[in-house]
Amino acid sequence: MITAIMPEISEELKYYADQLLDGIPCEVFTCSADLSEQKILAMNRLVFFIQLDEWGNNLSLLNLLKTIESINPFIFRKCTAMLVVKSNNEWFTKSFATSLIFILNQKGCRFIGHPLLEMTKDLKNLWRWEKTSGVPRKELVYQIGRQTLHRLLNNDMVHSAKPRITVLHASSKKTSNTFQLWNMVKQNLSSVQVEEFHVENGTLIDCIGCQYQTCLYYGKQKSCFYGGDMIKEILPSMEKANALLWLCPNYNDAISANLTAVINRMTALYRAMSFYDKYVFSIIVSGNSGSDSVARQLIGALNINKGFHLSPFFCLTATAYEPGSILEVPSIEKRAANFAAHMMKEISF
Repeated sequence: MITAIMPEISEELKYYADQLLDGIPCEVFTCSADLSEQKILAMNRLVFFIQLDEWGNNLSLLNLLKTIESINPFIFRKCTAMLVVKSNNEWFTKSFATSLIFILNQKGCRFIGHPLLEMTKDLKNLWRWEKTSGVPRKELVYQIGRQTLHRLLNNDMVHSAKPRITVLHASSKKTSNTFQLWNMVKQNLSSVQVEEFHVENGTLIDCIGCQYQTCLYYGKQKSCFYGGDMIKEILPSMEKANALLWLCPNYNDAISANLTAVINRMTALYRAMSFYDKYVFSIIVSGNSGSDSVARQLIGALNINKGFHLSPFFCLTATAYEPGSILEVPSIEKRAANFAAHMMKEISF
């Protein structure tokens, strides 16, 4: 059964929700008066219908989620979700969604790949799909919604007896706290094949934006006009992998340029296959603060845009500035072991 969470939404979004959920068994939460312990215990598949105000927020939604958590602090650990986010302008839908996904993910909620349907003013966010498909955007918004809902209802992830993990980093193995934390995690991984790729400066050309048809042509061949290690080694490893693990030191509250280039160049493989059955994880270390900023960037690029499955608690984060200071973080070895066990539970039998 679906649980639809839709506090303070517009008549237009309410109509859309009614049409999308027509004929599907559904419990609707619009305010705290709709809640009961029994109804919350039944939560499993969540659909959020979110109307943003002129500040890019929906305070009623956040208050409702706080109330749900106060009744059952661990309920989101059994939930899988998608979102429909509507804005009356061309802003906020993506930024609000990435923030909400991150918060709920850290509460234990998982998200299907491509979990977000955006509805900006006049559905301008769908103009490219309208152009390439020939389907009017007012019809597209229902097509995409139904497809996303179908995937939510039929979300059965693939597990493997001998899982493979592709690990990507651009760090110095000698001085990087992030890499040291990865080594702690790796020591606790068993029965898993790990392929590590060090994306060094000058070894990977970033995407420079070929024409759509050119990218599509090469992508169908799992290739790219610019070739290189990305095509020869990294993309084949990604294709075989059950999960991708991104080692991300916090560079100015963002992913490093080299790893951003990898994400940009992944479009070649994205054109040729679906990532819905692949998991994404990350290890993020900040010198001061901002690990959540990096996590949100990964969520936007890999879960929302590329369609990777977002497991609960997808990232392990820490704060460590001086080289080697990661070893001084309280209980860090235990946290690393728990993260390794969590990954194995997600991807293996």
